[in-house]
Amino acid sequence: MKKYKIDFFSDTNTNPSKRMRQAMCQAEVGNEVAGEDPTVNKLLEKVCELLGKEAAVFLPSGMMCNGIAYRVLCKRRGDLIVLDKTAHPLLKGAGLIAGLAQAEPHVINGNRGIFTVNDIEPIISKSKGYNQPAVRVVSIEQSTNFGGGSIWPLKIIEDVCSLAHSNNSYTHMDGARLLNAVAETGISAAEYSKHFDSVWIDFSKCLGAPMGAVLAGSRAFIEEAWYYKFQQGGGLHQAGIIAAGCLYALEHNISKITEIHARTKQLAILLSELSFIKLDIKDIETNIILLKFDHPYLSAFEAQAGLAQKGIRVFAFSDEHIRLLLHLDITLTDINEVFLAFKEIGERSSLTMRAS
Repeated sequence: MKKYKIDFFSDTNTNPSKRMRQAMCQAEVGNEVAGEDPTVNKLLEKVCELLGKEAAVFLPSGMMCNGIAYRVLCKRRGDLIVLDKTAHPLLKGAGLIAGLAQAEPHVINGNRGIFTVNDIEPIISKSKGYNQPAVRVVSIEQSTNFGGGSIWPLKIIEDVCSLAHSNNSYTHMDGARLLNAVAETGISAAEYSKHFDSVWIDFSKCLGAPMGAVLAGSRAFIEEAWYYKFQQGGGLHQAGIIAAGCLYALEHNISKITEIHARTKQLAILLSELSFIKLDIKDIETNIILLKFDHPYLSAFEAQAGLAQKGIRVFAFSDEHIRLLLHLDITLTDINEVFLAFKEIGERSSLTMRAS
């Protein structure tokens, strides 16, 4: 029995649909590490076409994609990886930049997870000389996570990647939610991806698969990526069972992302009506809501606990801030229920304190 009836903690917290499970059960499989799993190979072919890349490799998780990409692209110990202060590999990567890539993060104070040429030009221009670590990788997250689901404008991507490449730096896209950006803007995944030396997409977020990610790039890049895939325990053997869920997600669930975004905006509008919740509706671009819980008597952590008692799971990441991620399993009824739960908790606490 599930502990939470409504789960906004992560967009990975979905249940594979009955039809997805059937597709997985019926999948044709083979030895993935020998390139012989037909279902994996079909998935890789589709992702290469989607992203406009030469080659790809199937991996268990997006975090492994980031770790392998950084290891391939960082040629010397101590190389710099430029990324925003909210970047997932930095905040939730278990130290992978130093521990796996043996590189050093150079953190940018961007705007909602997005930085510009002006932010990185001084760093790149200074990273020259025998006693200076080189900026080896410029890494972005499209769309952002702890930037609140914001979408990198294509022009900023083009300018940032152009500057990086003109200074012999590589570019990497953490595309965990790339398809959210595609669904919202109408710009193709290939158009976004063509500016990057490596890019990956995730199938366990708004696409609803139980697990799986695909890392893509040039043939030479993927050849080297395979080495680190093996080293990090990413050999999957009869992986077609998992890849079939990813294929089903590609074929049936991409069209549902815009509906998820619409529900996210509906919930944000409702929550913004509460006096103790501060959020700007214009900031809601995809499936993530970052709100400030500005209550005179309750912290965000206390609100999180109160919601949990009602079977609703959210993520408080400071005394004042809460994140909600919407996904395929969140319904219109759920949206109304969580709004009423927030309202009741906030108003009940205020009345209690006044009475005392």
